[in-house]
Amino acid sequence: MKKVLITGGAGFIGSNLALYLLQKGYTVTMLDNLLKQIHGENPEQSSPLYLSIRDKVHFIKGTVTSGEDWQKAIADNEIIVHLAAETGTGQSMYEVSRYVDTNIGGTAIMLDILANNKTKVQKVIVASSRAIYGEGKYLSAELGAVYPSHRRAEDMDKGNFEVTYPGSSVLKLVATDEDSKIHPSSVYGITKQNQEQIVMLVCKALGIAAVAFRYQNVYGPGQSLSNPYTGILSIFSTLIKNYKPLNIFEDGKESRDFVYIDDVVKATALGIKKEEANGEVFNVGSGVSTTVMEVAKSLVKNYGIEVPLNVTGNYRLGDIRHNYADISKIQQRLGFQPSVSFKEGLKKFTDWVSSQEIGESRYDESIQEMKEKGLMK
Repeated sequence: MKKVLITGGAGFIGSNLALYLLQKGYTVTMLDNLLKQIHGENPEQSSPLYLSIRDKVHFIKGTVTSGEDWQKAIADNEIIVHLAAETGTGQSMYEVSRYVDTNIGGTAIMLDILANNKTKVQKVIVASSRAIYGEGKYLSAELGAVYPSHRRAEDMDKGNFEVTYPGSSVLKLVATDEDSKIHPSSVYGITKQNQEQIVMLVCKALGIAAVAFRYQNVYGPGQSLSNPYTGILSIFSTLIKNYKPLNIFEDGKESRDFVYIDDVVKATALGIKKEEANGEVFNVGSGVSTTVMEVAKSLVKNYGIEVPLNVTGNYRLGDIRHNYADISKIQQRLGFQPSVSFKEGLKKFTDWVSSQEIGESRYDESIQEMKEKGLMK
């Protein structure tokens, strides 16, 4: 199978995956709407991501919410890598219809076409997310493995940001494996859960191989610097380059698993190539937990620009406290091994950012939106 359709193909993961697959001899078709939130104004003239793949792939400007666009894109392709989605936990909480229509509705249209038409599609890879886990996995001295519920606003108002569990003493954070409880705490997380579930269910019924990748926080050169709704490294970088202070939510000790783009591409390519991936879900991460304060300090150091790091105690409804991936399954089944450390990857990212023309940060506008909706405290 050498003919691949990548939805959201002009995005950060999609464009990098396309360039990798082209080197491996694949023919690539892309479906992407070149959303201004990601690609900026006049994306067909100025988006670095789009320009990196223009004229190298069969590009279809369209949307996954259109059955007609899906029909054109699927054509005679044998593999679909379904990356197209609205992203951002915060924004999803007040643009509910857009997130549901695109992420769930768009996926349903694809599956309708596969179920009711004769196609050449033999495998579907769907981009899931660490957001489906909600709060991560913890160990309780009294209860063993537990999965805490979403944190309460009244606790966080008092500065109590760590998760708790009834009947347990202080919890110990551990890596989240694929068998962990799925209980998303945002609309975005719910849509990714639904995407994953319907793809795995329907494709199995149709005799089409399906693979779901639960990506952690993907970063690296090329990611959007203009999108104020997602990507903490980009958001912080744009603020630093504009000599603006970093207002750090909660107490700065909240943590995430940051995985470098090249490692994500390699993991996804293994899912395309290996039959051992069929019918399985995999975490894709570094397996390392990094705090937001560590991120902020590392960025300031790499750029050599001193800006205030203000720990605000503010928080967003829908945000989780901690999560990092147990990647033992993808290591054992597919032979995946992350090769870029956070320190090394961040250096590559900040070197790239320093070569870019940085526009004004729109982050404050996005925060004000959330405050007006009552979702930012």
